Amino acid sequence: MQPIFIAGPCVIESAELLDTVATELVRINQELHTDIIFKASFDKANRTSISSFRGPGIERGLQMLADVKAKHHLRLLTDIHEAWQAAPVAEVCDVLQIPAFLCRQTDLLVAAAKTGRTVNIKKAQFLSGQDMRYPVEKARDAGANEVWLTERGNSFGYNNLVVDFRNIPDMLDIVPTVIMDCTHSVQRPGGGGGKTSGDRRFVPSMALAAKAFGATGYFFEVHPTPDLGLSDAANMLELSKLEALVKELTSQS
Repeated sequence: MQPIFIAGPCVIESAELLDTVATELVRINQELHTDIIFKASFDKANRTSISSFRGPGIERGLQMLADVKAKHHLRLLTDIHEAWQAAPVAEVCDVLQIPAFLCRQTDLLVAAAKTGRTVNIKKAQFLSGQDMRYPVEKARDAGANEVWLTERGNSFGYNNLVVDFRNIPDMLDIVPTVIMDCTHSVQRPGGGGGKTSGDRRFVPSMALAAKAFGATGYFFEVHPTPDLGLSDAANMLELSKLEALVKELTSQS
């Protein structure tokens, strides 16, 4: 079965950026016969600093995402931070993502589930894979048709994350779809003097290790010039490197 791929910039910076990334995703889809889901956030509500760029907000952001869907015919994923956002986001996006810090927020999970859209719950940095059965139960009890789980590492001391890849098979015991977030897992939260730092060199290794542990999908934040990105600059993968990595992950070797 073809793995799920999710890719896009961390935050909506401009319509031009969205169009550049979406155009490349469409090309890769046509070249490799994949169905990459386009991801971008309209609001990064959990930035380290009050002065950090958050995005255009829900109204403008959803219009920009709708424009991507209309022009490029890509499926869309974005994250929500408050329960009231679920319904308007579901009118535009195919997958509603629950941020890791908020994965136990009952009202948020219930609101997302009630939209009928796929709900992707990111595992908190302070939970084990086995602990994720409880957020899934909340979503299913509220009527979710399809629930995914996403691994993104665990806190290890200060300003660092470590991935325990055993979380992937543990979460596959709960749901059939487990995504590896290959870019957020290389973060060093708050390690950049008022912002998150990280090391994108390890993104391909995270993906390949997750494949060995049975991951059914992969999440990549990508940017044509990631060092100039307005959020998660140190972790995003260069857009030009995405095709080769997707090709490697879909190979049968």
